Amino acid sequence: MVPLRFAATVLFCLALQSCVKTGSTVTLAAGDTRNVTLPDGTAILAEVEIKPEDMARGMMYRDSIAPDRGMLFVHAETGEYPYWMANCKFPLDIIWMDSAHKVVEISAKTPPCPQGGNDCPNYGGHAPAQFVLELGGGQAARHAITVGSAIHF
Repeated sequence: MVPLRFAATVLFCLALQSCVKTGSTVTLAAGDTRNVTLPDGTAILAEVEIKPEDMARGMMYRDSIAPDRGMLFVHAETGEYPYWMANCKFPLDIIWMDSAHKVVEISAKTPPCPQGGNDCPNYGGHAPAQFVLELGGGQAARHAITVGSAIHF
């Protein structure tokens, strides 16, 4: 039997469209990587996740993430999107941004939940957002990312 939270996550992701276009931003496509410039000017390479199954998997089952890498989730529309750390093996900084790429919420050093399942709590999703960037735990503070910062991609 599929845990209820996992089923809800999959159904939520199925409602997403396959691409997004905002203002003058170039359309992001699933499977792309995108240079992302953090507030301190540091550029990282982020995997772009748009497909529901890829968004649901996220950083699950990976052993680590390099300091110059990240994962950018592109939601089809602005909404409140809680994330969870099911089957993640290391802490992440989860950064929610609005459609103008302004940071609206940060969950710093979000603890992993390697066992997965319904015991894994949700984080964030308290402010309207369209994009979510995941970085290794501690990277948000290291690169001066705060609520109100602009992240460029």
